[in-house]
Amino acid sequence: MESVELKISKIDWLIIATIGSLFGFFISLFIYFLNPNLREISTIIFSIFSAISISIFSFLFITVSNNFILPKLNKRFWYLISFIFSFCSGFFGFLFSYFFMGNFDLPILNIVDFYWFEISICIGFFTFLVGLILHQFISMKYKNEIFKTEILDTKLKALENELNPHFLFNALNSMSELVHTNQEKAELSILNLAKFLRNAINSDSLVLIDSEIDMVKTYVEIENIRFENNILLKIIDERDCKNKEFVQKIPKFSIQLLVENGIKHGFGGDKLRIEIKINNNFIEVLNDGKVPSEIVYGTGLANLSKRLQLLKIGILESKISKNLVTFTIKIGNK
Repeated sequence: MESVELKISKIDWLIIATIGSLFGFFISLFIYFLNPNLREISTIIFSIFSAISISIFSFLFITVSNNFILPKLNKRFWYLISFIFSFCSGFFGFLFSYFFMGNFDLPILNIVDFYWFEISICIGFFTFLVGLILHQFISMKYKNEIFKTEILDTKLKALENELNPHFLFNALNSMSELVHTNQEKAELSILNLAKFLRNAINSDSLVLIDSEIDMVKTYVEIENIRFENNILLKIIDERDCKNKEFVQKIPKFSIQLLVENGIKHGFGGDKLRIEIKINNNFIEVLNDGKVPSEIVYGTGLANLSKRLQLLKIGILESKISKNLVTFTIKIGNK
């Protein structure tokens, strides 16, 4: 069981520890100036140490609670358990600092010695109130993140829905002709189309590069029915798969869309060569077909560029050089 209400990031813990230390520091200043007999640096040290001790106990109690106790309980008991543990964090955190610092001869301990138990209870109730605020803050923070994620997913799905393969009707028409002339080839083409569409309806926005390449190969095989095997596909894989930082996933339809764009705008009736070069830092798709005066980003290319930005994968660039039209997905904005 995993719930956003139980997630506390490292940054959250750093903020909690910082606030606790500052709180202890300001309390020590208050005591420092209130009582002339306690105007020693040891007073500030004891207060800050107590605040850090409480923060550490809070970390331990909340970690144990969130990882091992709350996931096994009904949500209606979460508040009760959380607040009990919040109280214990302050209570035991202060007791630990009191008994630990008791090994040193500190003037402030002469006052604390008479009220150590009452002070521990008061601090426990204080951390109880802090725990209540923290619980609401963390819950609201991560619910807001889920809301943002849902909006992002909606945007991505909307963009993906605009990328439905335009070649579908052409492919079906070509297959209908093959049914009468070459039934074996027609059967293979139908299986390829089914494989392509099965991948197309996959709900994942990101896919493995190898999966995308397989999809591109299937797509070219289907297109070659109509173009009579005049689409020549070459794939150059220069990836260093030992590099653990290598990004293995890319947006679905990204390479396929660039290949489709090359066929749609580059095929001139003769052979069309399409080369896909894969590197750790980029994916390059180039063709030697018809060269336009300028590259215009239509719906497909514009959507791919947006998806790369939304998913924070990289950027899309294009160029015309030496009678070659090249599109490059630069991974990680490199």
